[in-house]
Amino acid sequence: MIVVATIKDVAKKAGVSIGVVSRAFNDYPDISEKTKQKILKIAKELNYTPNVVAKNLSSKRLMTIGMITSGIMDSDEKDSDNSLEAFKGVYTAVDESDYELAIYLIDSQKQRKKTYTQFCRERNIGGAILQGIRTDDSYFKELMNANIPCVLIDIEPVEKSDIIGSVSIDNRKAAREMAEYLLKKNHREIVIMAGIKEAYVNTERLKGVMDAFHAFDTQLSEDHILYGNFKEQDAYSVAKQYLEDEKPTAFLCFSDLMAIGVMKAIREAGYTIPDDISVTGFDGLAISEFTTPPLTTIKQNFFEIGYKSAILLKDIMEEGVTEQTKIIVDYQFIERESVKEL
Repeated sequence: MIVVATIKDVAKKAGVSIGVVSRAFNDYPDISEKTKQKILKIAKELNYTPNVVAKNLSSKRLMTIGMITSGIMDSDEKDSDNSLEAFKGVYTAVDESDYELAIYLIDSQKQRKKTYTQFCRERNIGGAILQGIRTDDSYFKELMNANIPCVLIDIEPVEKSDIIGSVSIDNRKAAREMAEYLLKKNHREIVIMAGIKEAYVNTERLKGVMDAFHAFDTQLSEDHILYGNFKEQDAYSVAKQYLEDEKPTAFLCFSDLMAIGVMKAIREAGYTIPDDISVTGFDGLAISEFTTPPLTTIKQNFFEIGYKSAILLKDIMEEGVTEQTKIIVDYQFIERESVKEL
């Protein structure tokens, strides 16, 4: 009689659980290479062959990539193009492979009830792309230690990890370029319409602005840094109040959406753009080309950001360790008619 080895036999001889054997055969990233090789060697000695159907079902769990987007319900409809283009980029890259894509939209309330790790485990997600995460997210550190491969859009992990990647433009460089553009046009009374203090991109863009002011040997007063939370209405309200007592020569906005709100406030205050006050944006929304006047901005390629995020995640999931976990995507400086040279 031929005795067929089972997964229990492999687990017993290896001194591990059946679950560990299964995860080793399905190449889970939380199994060490040493343990994996030991299990594979014992399986070969016992002439154990995993059940093909069961293996395929188990492997399928690792073949699902999740795109988790936080805060999309709070975004303005004018800002939806960015998320849509990122989705398209991720979908295109995943569609070119054997992976499946699952998209989940979550808000801060859901995050308080359930961690990112729980979210991924319950849905059998082998790797995740996260968009809209903030540096003050209470689950951020927990995710970094969860052994779930993931790629962060527009944020870098605090500590380097082989299974955590990031994709973004060079926000610091782009913001410096925009600030230097205004300074070269002799603007000195520049107001910064920043976004959310806790957002990584906001911090990087502020650093870039400071770099430019330092290069021009001039100071940026704290009073000239306003916060519009990356929202049109908030930026409008903050700018409207500011313009009741002050008249800067330019507003440098950290998003096109906020720039649109600022432009509305400027007009309501009785000023013209750019003759009285210049305005710049950031992101390159389609609508920025059709504002009055058309908006000078930094255009991000959100499709490329999404596409490269999915490619990087696949590399991490398949190889475990990659040489490059940080990818910088090119941006484009677009000069239009919203800035006047003084």
